[in-house]
Amino acid sequence: MSDLLQCISPVDGSIYVERPLASAVDVDRAVEKAVRAQKKWLHIPLAERQQLIHCAIDIFASQADDIAAELSWQMGRPISQGPGEITGLEERARYMIDIAADALANYRPAKKAGFELYIAREPIGVVAIIAPWNYPYLTAVNSIVPALVAGNAVVLKHASQTPLCAERFASVFAEAGLPDGVFQYLHLSHQNAERLMGDPRVGFVNFTGSVAAGHKVQRAISEKFIAAGLELGGKDPAYVREDADLDHAVENLVDGAFYNSGQSCCGIERIYVHESLYKVFVERFVALTQDSYVLGNPTDPATNLGPLVNIRAAEFVRGQISEALEAGASALIDETLFAASKQGTPYLAPQVLVNVNHSMRVMTEESFGPVVGIMSVSSDKEAITLMNDSEFGLCASVWTRDSEAAKTIGESVETGTFFMNRCDYLDPALAWTGLKDTGRGCSLSLYGYQAMTRLKSYHLRTQI
Repeated sequence: MSDLLQCISPVDGSIYVERPLASAVDVDRAVEKAVRAQKKWLHIPLAERQQLIHCAIDIFASQADDIAAELSWQMGRPISQGPGEITGLEERARYMIDIAADALANYRPAKKAGFELYIAREPIGVVAIIAPWNYPYLTAVNSIVPALVAGNAVVLKHASQTPLCAERFASVFAEAGLPDGVFQYLHLSHQNAERLMGDPRVGFVNFTGSVAAGHKVQRAISEKFIAAGLELGGKDPAYVREDADLDHAVENLVDGAFYNSGQSCCGIERIYVHESLYKVFVERFVALTQDSYVLGNPTDPATNLGPLVNIRAAEFVRGQISEALEAGASALIDETLFAASKQGTPYLAPQVLVNVNHSMRVMTEESFGPVVGIMSVSSDKEAITLMNDSEFGLCASVWTRDSEAAKTIGESVETGTFFMNRCDYLDPALAWTGLKDTGRGCSLSLYGYQAMTRLKSYHLRTQI
């Protein structure tokens, strides 16, 4: 096993970052350091912790241009879109910081003569966070900020594709004045990542990644009684009702399907359109896709569709498309319109498939790339059945002018977040959660602090 991390850039296949991997001894030292630091950090007043994290976010925001360039080289996002991730990070972080007093406030039941009774939320201790590469700051901040604000210490293991993100987190937290050891990162092999999660001094694990890796997380913590937050992907459906605003639906669903080259767990991966709108919806969807995107080198400001993260990911999507075509699907995007799209590279043209059905992998298996299948449906009932025919339950959306109908449909769709006339967005005021193979747990909102704290009941007799 190599003891060196290499980030291979999807831009040109070069080695962009090399770092030594931490050893088992390094893991032990980092956790011990976190334990010591957290015992002091939890006694720093909440308002001071909030101020320090706000300061760190200010520093992040000031570095948006540098971050955008690093993201392009690490994971292939167009440089023009990089600053948007920092804008999103700011929104989520500041919201979570600002609600902390309410989220962490003691709960006091009805008064009882001679007693003071309350339930406190106290920090867990050391939180291990395993973050992905596709939105490396947005996904990580969901758990890093509430963990730190609540009084925990954090040890972050970022994806090997985005090691500089972990280092930048550490840099800005240090510049903001966080005490040494409260936030640390480790570049880890899979074996030592499991060692970190299984360490008895780690009190909570937050993981974002694949279903298979989620099962490994559960095994890694199986010898101790702790929880894990698991966000394991999605196959998000959209349903365009016959009363939808067609222009609005097309514009937003094209963006929802192809932004970040489709590499989003809450991106649109399958669309069901009422038969009365199906033909015109597909025509407009294809036209907008062909007219809107420039596939190419993500460091070029003119590019708005970058490569997938690596050749393997692109070949996976190509395989789904090829199998669907062999089974009778039709591809509506002329790939030759996107000259950069080439076999054997991570550069892949966006694709729209019709004549698809749920016997095809592209309609049931997470693609995580720039492809979407569109099916015609005859009723809300048929749409709901197809939307629920998935191993995942992260997000779903309906496009309609009828909010009451949307609510009724939402009550029947198996999903963590249900949208009307919107998709592919996380509002930090709402719980980010899912069901089925999407995983378990919650981040963001008031409820996002629950995973980062434990309850302690205080039963004080004040009169003897």
